[in-house]
Amino acid sequence: MSNLKLILLGAPGAGKGTQANFIKEKFNIPHISTGDILRAEVKNESELGKMAKEIMDKGGLLSDNIILEIVKKRISEKDCESGFLFDGFPRTQNQAIELDKITQIDKVVYLKVEDEMLIKRLTGRRKCPKCGRDYNVYFNPPKQENHCDDDNEILEQRADDNVDTIKNRLSEFYKLTAVLKDYYADKGIFIEINGQDSVENIKDNIIEKLS
Repeated sequence: MSNLKLILLGAPGAGKGTQANFIKEKFNIPHISTGDILRAEVKNESELGKMAKEIMDKGGLLSDNIILEIVKKRISEKDCESGFLFDGFPRTQNQAIELDKITQIDKVVYLKVEDEMLIKRLTGRRKCPKCGRDYNVYFNPPKQENHCDDDNEILEQRADDNVDTIKNRLSEFYKLTAVLKDYYADKGIFIEINGQDSVENIKDNIIEKLS
């Protein structure tokens, strides 16, 4: 399918980043993360970036108008002519409604993963500070506990990868983003994928549903 405009939805830890890489390569479309765009705008000190930085420096949340302006600017670029893949956007139903005024989304892929699995994936994450190799104490543990297989460095865990923080993030996701499932299902463009399958099977399932 050419000119494919996609949204990838899923809770924190659902595997969106991994699958986004497969999708963008298969369909030759850019992977658009609003967080990445925002950081680039701030770094480049664009007018939008300056406005966003001022709000964030005060601990405020960016308005839908600013987010949508950033998105509108990004999808008008040449590499989006053949389509694009949104990851982490829209986050709310209002953003989805406003997005519909800018462009027409073809399909929305939702990676469904149970909370228990999400918590294990996130609390189990470890990274080698030296070589950057990733581990998971539940699914991909190092040979020696808490030490990198390659250089024996002590593995690090992200400060926010703790049960309480993750439960809060999941609660926020279900409260805001999960309502998008109904919104897009009503439009007939919603695809739910079992995100607990193997990475390869999930990839094959997504590509089959989109082709």
